[in-house]
Amino acid sequence: MSPRETPFDQEDQPLREDVSLLGRMLGEILVEQEGRDFYELVERVRKTAIARRSDQDGAEGELERLVTGVEPRVAELLTRAFSFYFQLVNLAERVHRIRRRRTEMRGAGRPEPGGIVATLTELKDAGVTHEEALGLLERTLIEPVFTAHPTEASRRTVLLKHQRIARALVDRLDPTRTPDEERAAVGRIRTETTTAWQTQELLSARPQVKDEVEHVVFYLTDIFYRVIPAFYESVSDALATVYGDAGAGDELEKQAPLLLFASWVGGDMDGNPNVGADTIASTLARHRDLIVRRYVPEVRELASELSQSTMRVTVDGAVVRRGMLYAESFPEEMATIPRRYHDMPYRVLLRLVAARLQATARGEDRGYQSARGFIDDLRLVRRSLERNAGAHAGSFRVLRLTRRAETFGFHLATLDVRQDAAVHRRVVGLLLGEDVTRWLARPADERATRLEEALRSGEVPSAAADEAAQRVLDVFVTIGRARADYGERAIGPYIISMAQTVEDVYAVMLLARWGGLGDRQGHVELDIAPLFETVPDLASAKATMTALLTTPLYRDHVRRRGDRQVVMIGYSDSNKEGGIVASRWAIHRAQSELVEVMGTHGVHLTLFHGKGGTESRGGGRTHQAILASPKGAVDGRLRVTEQGEVINAKYGLRGSTVENLELTLGAVLTATKGGLQPPDERLRRYEPALDMLAKESRAAYRALVWGDADFVDYFRSATPIDVIERLKIGSRPASRRPGGGVETLRAIPWVFAWTQSRHILPGWYGLGTGLAAVEKKHGGALAEMARDWPFFRTLLGDVALVLSKADMAIARRYATLAGDLGERFFPQILGEYERTRSAILRLTGEAELLDADPLTQRTIRLRDPYVDPMSLLQVDLLARWRETGREDETLEHALLITLNGIAHGLRATG
Repeated sequence: MSPRETPFDQEDQPLREDVSLLGRMLGEILVEQEGRDFYELVERVRKTAIARRSDQDGAEGELERLVTGVEPRVAELLTRAFSFYFQLVNLAERVHRIRRRRTEMRGAGRPEPGGIVATLTELKDAGVTHEEALGLLERTLIEPVFTAHPTEASRRTVLLKHQRIARALVDRLDPTRTPDEERAAVGRIRTETTTAWQTQELLSARPQVKDEVEHVVFYLTDIFYRVIPAFYESVSDALATVYGDAGAGDELEKQAPLLLFASWVGGDMDGNPNVGADTIASTLARHRDLIVRRYVPEVRELASELSQSTMRVTVDGAVVRRGMLYAESFPEEMATIPRRYHDMPYRVLLRLVAARLQATARGEDRGYQSARGFIDDLRLVRRSLERNAGAHAGSFRVLRLTRRAETFGFHLATLDVRQDAAVHRRVVGLLLGEDVTRWLARPADERATRLEEALRSGEVPSAAADEAAQRVLDVFVTIGRARADYGERAIGPYIISMAQTVEDVYAVMLLARWGGLGDRQGHVELDIAPLFETVPDLASAKATMTALLTTPLYRDHVRRRGDRQVVMIGYSDSNKEGGIVASRWAIHRAQSELVEVMGTHGVHLTLFHGKGGTESRGGGRTHQAILASPKGAVDGRLRVTEQGEVINAKYGLRGSTVENLELTLGAVLTATKGGLQPPDERLRRYEPALDMLAKESRAAYRALVWGDADFVDYFRSATPIDVIERLKIGSRPASRRPGGGVETLRAIPWVFAWTQSRHILPGWYGLGTGLAAVEKKHGGALAEMARDWPFFRTLLGDVALVLSKADMAIARRYATLAGDLGERFFPQILGEYERTRSAILRLTGEAELLDADPLTQRTIRLRDPYVDPMSLLQVDLLARWRETGREDETLEHALLITLNGIAHGLRATG
C-alpha cells in the first residue's frame, strides 16, 4: 500500500518517505499473514477507490462490485487492512511533527506559531517586560481533565503497540544512526506491526471502571510524569531566548505550578450506575499507590548519584540533621546503609526519604502527612547543593523531581465528582420527608426556598434514606475521608450536570452537610460547580449565578472557599439540542456574562470547558478556541476536558505532548494579556448578527432533528447507531434510559453515528440557512466578522473542517438504507450542505474549503480514497445484518471492525 500521488512540500518529504516505508511493510505483512490473493484484492480496491475519486469512468461501479456481498471474514480483513494503513499514517504524521519541532529547536526553522517562544516574542514586541511576563506565568494554571467518555475505539493493548512503533520511528530521526541501528529500528516496527495485526482489536467484554482508570493513569504515569520537567525547561529556555540572560535560570521554581491534572474516571456518576463511593475510594488509592511507586526509584537513583562526601565538600547542616531525624524513625533502613556512605549526607537522607515514601504508601504514621513534606526534603537538598558548589553536581536532577512532586503530589490527579441534578432533587425531597412526586412537581423557586431554610436552620434529615439516597450520601462521606487521607487537592469540584437553577446548588450544599462535609458552624467544605449544558440553561447561567451570589448564604460559602467559583459549560448537549451555531454562541455569551457577574461580586472565575473530541462537541484546535474566548474568560486559568482518542492523539507521544502543552500555554498567555478580540464598539455591532444567526440556524436544525417525528427513524436507519450501541468501549450506557428518541441518546453516540455515515450533520446543519437570513440584513458585516473576529473565524473554520470530512456521495449510500425516509430527508440535508459550503466559501474568499490550511486539506484528500471502501463495506454489511434481524454475529463483528477503521481514517469518533 502506498500514499496517493499528491505533492508534498520539501520539508514534508521525510513524512512521505516514512509513509512509503510503512505502506510497503504493511503490504509485506498482508502477503505473509493472509496470502498474495488477499493482498492483490486490497490493491485492486485501493487503486479503484483512487480512480473513483479522480472521476475515472466505470470506477464507481467497479468499486461497488468489489466490496458488495463479500464474505464477512473478507470484509473484516479488507477493513482491517485499510484501518491499519491509517493507524500507521497517523503515527507517521505525529512523528513528523516531532521532527519539525526538533528542526525549529535547532534553529533551522522559524519558531512554531503559537509555541512558547513565538508567544513570548509577540508579547515582548507588544511591550510586555520580562517582569510582566513572569507575572503572567505566575497567574497561569492549565488543568487538563481526563474523562472516561467512550470515544476511543482502539483497545489499550493496540495503543501500546502504536507507541512502540512511534518510538522506533523517533529513533530513526537520529542522523548519526548506523546501518545496524536503522535495521534494528525497522525490525522493531515490523515486529510491533505484525503482532498488532495478529491482535484482536475489539474488546471482548465491556470495560469496567477500574479498566478505565488504568487507561487514564497510563498517560499520567508514563507520559506526563516524564515530560513535566521538559515542559518547564522549555518555558525557562524560551524566557532566556526572548529576554536574554535576565530570563534564564530557575525563575519559575518559586512559582506555583503552571500545570496540574484532574480526572473524572472513577468519580463521574452521571448516568453511570457503576460509579459511586467505592470507585471514588479505590481510584484515589490507586492514584496514591502509582505515584509513590514512581517517586521511590527516582529518589533511590538520586541517592546513588549524589555521592558528595563531607571530606570533599561542605553540606548544609540542615541536610545532616534531617538525615539523623529520619534515621530515628527508620532504623531498619539506616541499618542497610553501609558505613562507608555515612559521610555522604545527601545519599543517606535520600535513602531514608525513599523509606518514608514507602511508609506513606503503606499508610503508616511515620510516613509523610502530605506531599509538602516530601517537597520540602527535596528543596532542602537542592538549596544545599546550590550553596555548596553543587549547581552542576545534581541540582538539576533534584529540580526535575521537585517539579514532578509539585505537579502530582501524593494524589497523582485531582478526582472530580459529578452527578445529575435530577438525582439530587429526588434525594433531598425524600430526606426532607416530602412526598417525592409532589416535591418534584413544585416550582423550582419554591423548592429552592425550602432548601435555603433547611441550610440556614441546620435541619437534619427527617426521613430514612432508601438505597439510592444512601448511595448519594455515601459519596459525600467518602469525599470527606479522601480529603483527610490524601489532601485537599485529591478531590476537585463537585459538578452538577444539567444544572438549571439555584435549587440545584443548594441541594448539593445540603447533601454535603448531611454527608459530613460541614464544619461546626455548618459551613460546607466543598467547591460546587454547576454545569450549564443546554442552550436555554446557558442563556440563564448569568441569572442563576447572580441569584446565588446575591444570597448571603451562598456568598458566604464562596468567600470561605477563597472567593473562587468554578462554572462548567457544556458543548455536547447544547450542540445536540440546538446545532453548532446556537451552541457556540450561547457558550460565548454565557462566558462574557459570567465574567461580568463574577467581577461585580469580586469572585475569581474559573470556566471549566466540557469539550468533546470532535468539532460537533466543542473539539477542534484548542489553541484557536482559547484565542477566540471573550475578554476575561481565560484570565490565566484554563480547565478543559480531554477524552477518548483525543488523549492519545495529543498526548500519546512524549514529544507531541510537550508541543501541545506549549501551544496551550501560549494561547492562555495571549488571551490573558488581552487576546486578539476587536474593540468593544465593533463587537456590539457584530452581536446582533450573531443573535440572528444563532436563532435562524437553531430553528432550521430543530425543525429537522426535533420537529419531525420521523427523523429519529431516519437517523437510526441511515447511520450505524445500532452497531455503535453494541460497541464495548465504555462502562457507561449509550443512552440515559432505555427506549425514547434523540432526547435519550447521549451526545457521544449521536455524533459518532453521524460521523461514521459521513453526514457529520451535528457539526454544520443550520449554518447555511442562518447565514442566508443574516446576509439579507447584516451582509456587509459578515465578511468583516469573518476576517477580524476570532470567535466567528474559528466557528467558520471548524465548520469548514467538518464539511471537508463529510461526504454527501457516501452519505447518500447510507440514506438508501432508510428507504422512503431517505428519499424524503436526504435531499433536504444535501441542500443545506450545499448552502453552508457555498456561504463559507463566499465569506472566506476561498475556491475550495480549507484553501487557507493546505496541510489539513491535503491530509483529508489523501485519506478519502482509503476511507471510501470501508464506508461502502459498512453500508453493505449493515443492510445484510439488519435483514437477519441483527442476529448474525459474523456480520456484526465485521461491522464493529468497520467502526474502528472509519474512526481511524477520519481521526474522529464522537
